[in-house]
Amino acid sequence: MAIESNEKFVAVKKRKPFYASFWMQICFSIIVAALLGYLSPAYAVAMKPLGDAFVRLITMIIPLIIFCTVVTGIAGMQDMKRVGRVGIKALIYFELVSTLALFIGLVVGNVTQPGSSLHIDPSTLDAKSVEGYSGLAKAQSVPDFLLHIIPTTVVDAFAKGDILQVLLIAVLFGLALSVMGERSKPLLSLLENCTHAVFGVVNLLMRFAPIGAFGAMAFTIGKYGIASLGPLLRLIGTFYLTSIGFVIVVLGAIALTSGFNIFRFLLYIKDEILLVLAISSSEPAIPTLMAKLEKLGCSKTLVGLVVPTGYTFNTDGSSLYMTLTALFVAQATGIHLTLTQQMTIFAVAILTSKGASGVQGASFVALVGTLMVVPTIPVAGMALVLGIDRFMSMFRALINMIGNGVATLVISRWEKELDGQTLRKNLNTDPYLALEELS
Repeated sequence: MAIESNEKFVAVKKRKPFYASFWMQICFSIIVAALLGYLSPAYAVAMKPLGDAFVRLITMIIPLIIFCTVVTGIAGMQDMKRVGRVGIKALIYFELVSTLALFIGLVVGNVTQPGSSLHIDPSTLDAKSVEGYSGLAKAQSVPDFLLHIIPTTVVDAFAKGDILQVLLIAVLFGLALSVMGERSKPLLSLLENCTHAVFGVVNLLMRFAPIGAFGAMAFTIGKYGIASLGPLLRLIGTFYLTSIGFVIVVLGAIALTSGFNIFRFLLYIKDEILLVLAISSSEPAIPTLMAKLEKLGCSKTLVGLVVPTGYTFNTDGSSLYMTLTALFVAQATGIHLTLTQQMTIFAVAILTSKGASGVQGASFVALVGTLMVVPTIPVAGMALVLGIDRFMSMFRALINMIGNGVATLVISRWEKELDGQTLRKNLNTDPYLALEELS
């Protein structure tokens, strides 16, 4: 009966006109927003609250999604060793791929020399515009970073919406419930019902995504304008092409060895791709990305562990941005960096790329922190890219999101949760059913 109902639901979906689909609505919103930003910049800037409101609506529910998903997943598992094994595999994968991204950004920066034609005197730059970020980008040691994961109180973690802190609480709570055995069933049943309710809320909120996308994109075009990019277009173009190449070549090769096609996966998450590009943030895509990964066959526990952790440790787009932009600032201000100095930037960026998580504009803040540790390049040089950071953040967030989706599928394949044939088959199914089945 349930299968027959689902088949009817799919049929209804197929008969739905193309202009009513989610991705088409997002595309239309982006186009209208771009036109508004070009024709009436002042009015377009006033649309900013629409984008901010949508992001806040989604981010307010993310801690509950992570908590309910991870707790029910872990509590329902028989083998607790598997939780630790998945966590270790995920961290190793994250470190290898994000470090490779840092290295690729360094190589591309040396080959293309995006800032070599600017010849800017560092003393003419507005250092005050970067001072606020310098305060956020204070050096953070490894012990400080680890202590930050532990919240002051349970309520504080949810109040601040810190993903890693909420994840820690969820893992501990899930482990406790698994130890309780039969006594935990009533509470576990309640949490499972809460999970369905939370995804139901997400399904409702996502109906406002086109409005949020319109507000965010209108503000970006109206505030900064395409014409204002000027000589920095070379940096933006280099970063965009490098990001696309990273997805196709690096993530594509990883996907191929794991038994699936990267282009099929990108098509499967096209809604999330458009949303991230419009909002310039990957967080609003977390709920639907997690739902779609479960729909593909990944377990609830694995998705709940890998995706939230990846948003801190697997920032491929941010890693590409950091080393490439650091070289751009050096080249634009006429500073020649030796191989040793570049390797120092590379080594420091491995740490700082993780240390600014949870801060708005985290990648920009992390890069300011890197340059503070490596004084060869003037921190004031970051004023050059401050005005275009919003355009850079579109692709940073996008690559971060795609990278975490690929990572989840790869680790799920390592754990033998699904075979290649099943994964390829599921990638051809209707992704719109993901949220409806969970809610």
